[in-house]
Amino acid sequence: MKMLLTIAVWALLLDVATILPAQDHPADPQDHFVGAWKLAELDEPDANGKVQKADCTGLLVYTQDGHMSVQVMYRNAQHGGQGGPVQYAQGGYEASFGRYEINDIHTFTFHVDGAMVRTLVGKDLVRAYEFSGNQLIVKSTDPKEHWRVAWERY
Repeated sequence: MKMLLTIAVWALLLDVATILPAQDHPADPQDHFVGAWKLAELDEPDANGKVQKADCTGLLVYTQDGHMSVQVMYRNAQHGGQGGPVQYAQGGYEASFGRYEINDIHTFTFHVDGAMVRTLVGKDLVRAYEFSGNQLIVKSTDPKEHWRVAWERY
């Protein structure tokens, strides 16, 4: 009788588990980042400081072991990445890679190991982030930088 009751309880638990909705957020916040992301939108200041949508394409990759790489190509190399106070692009192209650490539910730090703009190498760039639907929104935490990037999961 005890055995039948145990089997019935396990069957009920398994049945309930199949109808409950899946969790939106993984137990490890890093799991939410891992994978490939395509550039959906990049807002940045122009030479006059007015924020506008950049005409570009890009790829962002996070690995499970804490590495990341980013590439952005501006379609017009003359204007790409020149408007902000910190230059991340050179010749209309941005590329960097390194390690990342999630600080809390709102920021992560990108430890730049290599970059097309060599003055970025060795820097620790703190970034604000949020998830919205299938998008990862990333912004600088530096109040002098007014850019925003939306990435969509591939």
